[in-house]
Amino acid sequence: MTALGSVYWRLWTAAGLSSLADGILKVGLPLVAVGYTRSPALIAGLAFAFTLPWLLFALPAGALVDRLDRRRAMLAANVVRGGLLAGVTLLTVFGGGSIWALYVVALGVGSAETVYDTAAQSIVPQVVGRDRLARANGRMYAAEQTANEFAGPPLAGVLAAAGVVVALAVPVALWAVALATLLLVRGSYRISREGRTTLRADIAEGLRFLWHHKVLRTFSIMVGTFNFATGAAFAVLVLHAVGPGSAMGLSEPAFGLLMATVAAGSLAGSFLAEPVERRLGRVGTLWVSWLAGGLPVGVLAVTANPYAVGTVFFAGGAGIVVSNVVMVTLRQRLTPDRLLGRVNSSHRLVAWGTKSLGALAGGAIAQSFGLTAVFAVMGVLAFAVVAGLFVVTEDALADAERAVGPAEPAVQSG
Repeated sequence: MTALGSVYWRLWTAAGLSSLADGILKVGLPLVAVGYTRSPALIAGLAFAFTLPWLLFALPAGALVDRLDRRRAMLAANVVRGGLLAGVTLLTVFGGGSIWALYVVALGVGSAETVYDTAAQSIVPQVVGRDRLARANGRMYAAEQTANEFAGPPLAGVLAAAGVVVALAVPVALWAVALATLLLVRGSYRISREGRTTLRADIAEGLRFLWHHKVLRTFSIMVGTFNFATGAAFAVLVLHAVGPGSAMGLSEPAFGLLMATVAAGSLAGSFLAEPVERRLGRVGTLWVSWLAGGLPVGVLAVTANPYAVGTVFFAGGAGIVVSNVVMVTLRQRLTPDRLLGRVNSSHRLVAWGTKSLGALAGGAIAQSFGLTAVFAVMGVLAFAVVAGLFVVTEDALADAERAVGPAEPAVQSG
């Protein structure tokens, strides 16, 4: 633990707790929502509300993260998330719960998430320095994916079965503990700035950097296309998997366990990323991991066997995390610290904003043509993104790294 520093491990702990809250809420809310409606459009709309803020607020969030102390931005975001969910939990206790109240939670929590996630990813190079980014990102993904997708989904199923109030109250408590952990992180994480600029100018600078950088631009397009496909498929997956009339016929806890197979693969991938990259190289690793990542969408079109689906979900989860560790590390290395918040948020505008569009598309296709059509179309699209790797070659990466100046020292090492 000392290699990455005590400050890093406190941030790591806070990230794990926050991700566990996210994982419970994002699986728990659709399960709660099924008690209010079985409409594919309304259920998919909940996923749309979660991810819409990445389209609306990603760019301002990145500009703010580059202006503010990044640790304090994370603190504020967790206060907002916990407060919103606590309010809706109280509303539910007094009989005011509805599908529309869940929409308010999804939209509000998603908005705060744009600030938290951008700040959390941008603060890592300040804490550990660029020479240890691959290991730091791998360990961070291990915590986040294990909590968000391995522990969160089955726990959400159990909590939803126990009652709506329980499913909503537990994430509130987890965000409160994450908040307390962040308060233990000392030091300033504000980036020094020269001169005064407008928010609009800051946003434009980050967008220009990303757009004119061939490697980073290609990664954003690839991830955006992939997330559109997975956003569509997973927005309606609960209707395909849960209940006696569904194709898979799973109970709520069983659905949580199925989703946990993705996280189990993600956990494996977070530790495999570094050795696989050493063996295959960065581009070879990206080819293998992107192909594996497309499997979870395509498998849903050809089988409803939960064991087959779970096996493929595991392989896909590993592939997605391996590719993420490689790409995030490259983005952090290729971007100056003063621009990192804006470049991260510009990337996520495309990469995460498309999830909301995918959720809308998934609901519309399912409503008109059925669930299988969603999985078939989006499976093809998920595999098609590997075409971007004909642009991201080893020569292209070497050229991009030569253009980067000397690494800036870590602010805190613990």
